[in-house]
Amino acid sequence: MGIFQRLFGKTSKAEPISAAKSDSLESSTGSDWELLPAFIPADPQDVERVSVIATAIAAGDRPDSKFLVKRVLQRNPEVKTISIIAASIAAGTKTDSQLSIKNIYKKKD
Repeated sequence: MGIFQRLFGKTSKAEPISAAKSDSLESSTGSDWELLPAFIPADPQDVERVSVIATAIAAGDRPDSKFLVKRVLQRNPEVKTISIIAASIAAGTKTDSQLSIKNIYKKKD
């Protein structure tokens, strides 16, 4: 099995960030940085439309069912743009790479 693992197995060259490293990162950010939320509340105009569509899909063929939509969130456009740019720069010429942005911080004014 060792030969098949070497031939066909994926090797991870990147070292995953441990909990201790991420904790030290968060503590080193201090109070001059604020976390940008990945999702923000949706516009009031869109909430009704999204609620109607979501409940219609969830109800399916049971018209007697009742649903309550508590909140509707949308992607933060600023975070989305920053994560696309950062992942594109980090990927460089490796088009088959997959990167994930966990947190984005913004310097407080």
